[in-house]
Formats: sequence, structure tokens, C-alpha cells
Amino acid sequence: MPNRLAHETSPYLLQHADNPVDWWPWSADAFEEARRRGVPVLLSVGYSSCHWCHVMAHESFEDPDTAALLNEHFVPVKVDREERPDVDAVYMEAVQAATGQGGWPMTVFLTPDAEPFYFGTYFPPAPRHGMPSFGQVLEGVRSAWTDRRDEVGEVAGRIVADLAGRSLTESLPADRRPPRPEELHTALMGLTRDFDAVRGGFGGAPKFPPSMVLEFLLRHHARTGSAAALEMVQATCAAMARGGIYDQLGGGFARYAVDATWTVPHFEKMLYDNALLCRTYAHLWRATGSDLARRVALETADFMVRELRTEQGGFASALDADSDDGSGKHVEGAYYVWTPEQLRAVLGEKDAEFAAACFGVTEEGTFEEGASVLQLPDPDGPVDAERMASVKERLLAARAERPRPGRDDKVVAAWNGLAIAALAETGAYFDRPDLVQAATDAADLLVRVHMDWQARLHRTSRDGAPGANSGVLEDYADVAEGFLALAAVTGEGVWTEFAGFFLDTVLLQFTTEDGALYDTAADAETLIRRPQDPTDNATPSGWTAAAGALLSYAALTGSELHRTAAERALGIVTALGGRAPRFIGWGLAVAEAALDGPREIAVVGPQDDPATAALHRAALLGTAPGAVVALGSPGSDDSGEVPLLRDRPLVDGRPAAYVCRHFTCERPTTDPEELAERLRG
Repeated sequence: MPNRLAHETSPYLLQHADNPVDWWPWSADAFEEARRRGVPVLLSVGYSSCHWCHVMAHESFEDPDTAALLNEHFVPVKVDREERPDVDAVYMEAVQAATGQGGWPMTVFLTPDAEPFYFGTYFPPAPRHGMPSFGQVLEGVRSAWTDRRDEVGEVAGRIVADLAGRSLTESLPADRRPPRPEELHTALMGLTRDFDAVRGGFGGAPKFPPSMVLEFLLRHHARTGSAAALEMVQATCAAMARGGIYDQLGGGFARYAVDATWTVPHFEKMLYDNALLCRTYAHLWRATGSDLARRVALETADFMVRELRTEQGGFASALDADSDDGSGKHVEGAYYVWTPEQLRAVLGEKDAEFAAACFGVTEEGTFEEGASVLQLPDPDGPVDAERMASVKERLLAARAERPRPGRDDKVVAAWNGLAIAALAETGAYFDRPDLVQAATDAADLLVRVHMDWQARLHRTSRDGAPGANSGVLEDYADVAEGFLALAAVTGEGVWTEFAGFFLDTVLLQFTTEDGALYDTAADAETLIRRPQDPTDNATPSGWTAAAGALLSYAALTGSELHRTAAERALGIVTALGGRAPRFIGWGLAVAEAALDGPREIAVVGPQDDPATAALHRAALLGTAPGAVVALGSPGSDDSGEVPLLRDRPLVDGRPAAYVCRHFTCERPTTDPEELAERLRG
């Protein structure tokens, strides 16, 4: 019999709707039930493409005996961390403070007042490797709750008091200023120390794609000419593109590599990773003309449109790591890995030998049971490009016949904002209007479905219907970022207007008087702590993403209010950039834009004039950090026109471009090559 989750819209919660566990969604009713029964709450947090979430579900939550124990002595609450990042952040902070580590599934025991008192992540069904079984944990917590209730309450009270006492205000510099050039150089030196000069990337295993750090390094190179910054980007992007973390057949990136060599990925594919990396590779091509960067940017964009686009025009959240291996058993990576025998079955002996050499497929394998993750270990690539294309086409067709990984088809506002920015720019750079249209369709969906009449955002939607959860800071910031990028590419000022609505909400609902930002709105549900995290995780932090969008919007409109808010928000980058540059990469990238101006480029002329198009393209391809671009016709009274375009006449009747800083402009130019030269960092 289905439990209460059967009425939810989250694909992750629906995966648990037929569990024998009597799950509740996160709600006041669940905690009232715990209070009525006098039992603790088991909070289990995960997401649909999480491998170990599936493992624990199969081992424990589908087990009738475990379910009976849970149902009798606890109120079990299941949360999709992608729908409720606020709930996840608050309790993950407690887990990390108590255990020194975190992850998903996250398992937390709470009082009926939602105060945490015992923590963990994955628990096995039987004791192993020093871990207690999940059943032992449940019995231990039940016993403590029954026999030592006062002690449990004291522990919970201390944890909540410790969390409440944490504040970032003291981390902000007294003058709330952005980083200075020497402080950004210090951040560069910190990254240089952590850089893996042999294998690319930063740190050891597991290795995550450092998208935000790479954007900082590209902007730092553009501003300063630093060869070291560019070399780190090139080496990392090449290593990822040749490694197993990149899908060599279908394009797109997996979540991370479990090793330090980018060989074996954790196979789930997330929208946010691919959106961020698509934009990174496009920007690397813009800076260097790299053929590899161009190929990967386009293949990743095509992957997003092909595999993640929904019927409503938005982009789904993720593809699972696991899929049916053909025997009815769900196995991680089954869809993606190959053995020599499988290559021979598809390609024949000679082409299989060629493919094995190109992709690093061996009899021993690089993954489990003799299977190999496809790589391109030869940096020079195959000599016979035509043969390689034929091999890839046949292998991709054969792979399409395998059982496909599941798809989490909820649309998350923030991640769609990232995808809009990536697809709009990639489409513009490589003359792919279909990608720009895909970005526009996603933006239309966010306006039609996610935005209400007060310009407040719903965080998620599914099948064209908005979810019940309110947007958090990253939703407003990343959607604004995406809309500003789309406006720059299309010349449709309405997207700038919508970005302004969302950024006004950031100022009113998320920003404090001292320039700090919170992850949840002032009128959001009250949790045991209001979450506030300025550091990047898998995506840019909401704090620094908001700073970037505020800065760009100010450059387009001349708004001192938004400029001041951006600069004050960057104070946290001044505090943390030198100490932890790997974890505040987007903030460092925004700081580079602030130092450069950012430059403001107004392109005026009829949009159907090839001369206007040439100037517009030169503006978009400029590498000046964080430069903003406005495109419009002179004298237009279009309500969507942005202030940067006002009073910008043609020059001798010809389309012209104006390069400005703080609305103070150089002489206009009608020459695309001259414009390009002015915008080279």
C-alpha cells in the first residue's frame, strides 16, 4: 500500500512511495505527529540520482522488519535535498560539525521540535568496516530516547545553540569591500599550490570538476595576462575531456571522478555540472580558439538538449548513475562501460581493436568485472578521424539499445538559469541558433510556471506545474544570471527587466544591512537556523552568484543601489579568497569583473544589418572579465531597452559599438576588429 509520499511530485520521494516505511514529507504535520506520539523523528535526506541513497533504500527501507521498527518508534520523514536545499543545508551543517564529514543519504534523528541529536549518512544492514548496522542505530536511538530523554534534550539544545551562534558577519571586512588585485594574486598562489600538475584539477581523490575556479582563472588571465592561470585551465579541461568523467560517446560530464586521474566517474549526470562546464569550455575556446574546447562545449550543450530537455522546454535535473545491466539488476555505470567482447560484438574484430586502443578498453578493465570506462588517453587523438566517427556512431547506437538510466525530470529554477546562460552563449559563439532557442524556451518556462505575480520564484516544477517550495537565493541569482546572458545574446531587453525583478527580491528578502546574504528569504519557513553559506559547492554559492548578477545588472542600468550591494557582498571574498580559494571560485570570478569595471558594451544598429551582427559578435567574444553587452536599435522606445543603450547614436549612419566603464565611454567604433582589440582583457 503506498505511503504518504504517493501524493508528492518529487521523483525522489516517489521512489519511496511504495516502501513499507510509513514516510511523511517534511511538514508541520509530521512533527506534530511525533509530538503527539512522544517519539523522535528520523530525517532521511537524499536525491534521485544518488547511488548510496538507492543502496540504503533497497537494503533497509524496503525491508519489512526495519520498516516495522521505524514505524513503531519513529516518525520517518523523507526529504529531497534538491527540492529543499534549506532543510538539507541546516542539518548537513550539524552532521559535519558533529562527525567531521557529510554526504547522502543523510540520516539525522530529531526531537519533535526539529532539534537534531544523532547523525550519520549511509548505514549498512549489517555491521561492517566499523560501522553499526542501521538496525543497531535505530535500537540505540530508541533506547536513548526512552531511557535518557533529558540527556537527549540537553544534547539537542547544545547543538542548536552552537548552530545559532555561528555568524559570518565577523568574517566580513569592516569596510565591506571587494578584493584588491594583490588579494586575488594571493588566491591564485593558493590554487597553484593545490594544482595537480600531472593530472589536472585540484587536490586528490575524489576529484570534482572545478568549474567556478576555472572561470576565475580565465578571468584572471584576461585581466593580468597570467600564463600560469591559463595553463591550469587548459590542463584541467584537457584532462577532464580525455578522462572517463566525460562521456566519450554521447557528450556530457558525470558528477565526479572517484580517483585522482579522472578515470572512473560516479556516473550520475547532473544538469548543473553540465551547464557550468559547457560555459567553461565555451569561454576557454573564446580565450584560446582550442578545438578541443569547442568540441566539448558543443557536445555538452547537445547532451543537455537531447537528454535533459523536458516537453515543457525546461531542463530536467539529472540522470541516474545506476541502470539495468540486462539481467534485471540495477548496477552503477552499466549503461556506459564496455568490455573488449562487447566492442567486438558491435564493431567486428578490426574496428574493435581500433576502438579499444583509442578508448583505453582492456581485458583487465578500469571498472568492475573487467569493464572499462571509455577514455581518450592519447592526447593527440586518433589519426583516422573518419574511422573514429564511424566507431562512435555505431557504439552510441548500440548503447541506446541498453536499458537507460532513470531521469529526475523535475525542473529546478537555479540550474535552469545556469543552463540558459551556457546555451545562449554557446549558441551565439558557434552560430547555433537552435541552442539559443532552447535557452529562450527554458526562460519562457521559468516566467510562465516558476514566477508568480509578485516576481517570486517557485524552486521547482514538474510536468509544467509549479512545486510547493519557494525559491532560495541561488534560484533568484542564477535565474537572473541566465536572463542577463540571454539578453546579451538576443538583444531582448525584457530579460534584463525580469532579472531586475528577481534582484530586487534579493535585496529585499535575502540581504542584510551589513551586506551579508542568507540562503532563504526573510519570510521563508523558520528552521532551527537560517542557512547562510558563501562558499561554492557543486554550484556557485547563492551569495556570490547574487553578487555577480547584481554587478552585471548595475553595469547595464547604472544602478548604484545594485552596484553597492554587489561590492558589499564581495566582502566575504576578501575574507575567504586567500584562505580557501578552491571553495569560493565564483566569488573570485565576480571580483575579477568588479576590478575590470566590468566593461559595458553597447551595440547599436538595426539587428538585421550584417554590420550590427559583426559588432555584436565581437562584443560577445570579448574576454574582458564579466563584460556586459546590450544590443538595440538607436532611438528605440521599446520598453525593454536598457539604460546602457540610451543616447547611443549611429556613427555616420553606420552601426556602432560603445565601450564604457561606469557609463563613461570611449569613442565609438564601427570596426569589429578594433572592438575585439579593446575587449582583449
